[in-house]
Amino acid sequence: MGILHMPQRDKLFLLVDDEPDMCWALEHLLSQHGFVSRRALSGREALGLTEAGARLFAFVDAKLPDMEGLEVAAKMREINPAIQIVMVSGYFYKDDRTIREALQEGLINAFISKPFSHAEILETIKNLGALPP
Repeated sequence: MGILHMPQRDKLFLLVDDEPDMCWALEHLLSQHGFVSRRALSGREALGLTEAGARLFAFVDAKLPDMEGLEVAAKMREINPAIQIVMVSGYFYKDDRTIREALQEGLINAFISKPFSHAEILETIKNLGALPP
């Protein structure tokens, strides 16, 4: 069994989106590459999971029912400064001032627009060091 097919428990993903289908799509893709993930359907749930364990990577939707994704990202970063955060949004675009500033300030590590392709997800996690080059 190749390394990409073994569970990579040191590279856990937290998937934060109020759309269960979006979480399922990401979970399915990540599991094909041996990654373990947990889902959170709200900002509050995401923060609870961040406090409960060392999640190293997080995909965070920009718009959640209980708080804004950037607020969630800021609080996640307070809990775990080393966490790698990818903002995912159908609301913002990469060239939006808010996203550019969040990237420049290090609040988020990457941004992906919805809808996204599997290749975009894999390229992003490779750039964050979760996949071998």
